[in-house]
Amino acid sequence: MTRFDAESSTERQKLFAEAIQAHRRRNSPFLTAEVDPEDDTTVTEDELPPWVQFAEKEFNLDVTEPELERLKDLLDEYREFRIDSLESPEEAEGTNVRISARSDANRLAGFMNRAFAEVYELPEDYQVWIVDL
Repeated sequence: MTRFDAESSTERQKLFAEAIQAHRRRNSPFLTAEVDPEDDTTVTEDELPPWVQFAEKEFNLDVTEPELERLKDLLDEYREFRIDSLESPEEAEGTNVRISARSDANRLAGFMNRAFAEVYELPEDYQVWIVDL
């Protein structure tokens, strides 16, 4: 794997699939994809950029209530994926979601791509980085 960012849907899908394959080959603890924090069309000054983490066979992401509803809608199309846990600490404004996901790299990458676009409602040209692998 030689590149770590992408700006189009096709590039992001390929980046996510390559990152998942590299994660598996390296047996790394997890991989994290994060929206470019410098992109002022996706991140405001007082919030953290959206991120999705994958480890072995599990996704981990933080969502607000409306994002959680969109995530549940997206999961209707990924019947083999299941929400394992929802944690909403009192001091947090959102919910941490853990999703079991057993599938091939392309299917997992498709889910990541759609989660960023549909759950977080990002513009078509947002930039994403693989920040941990």
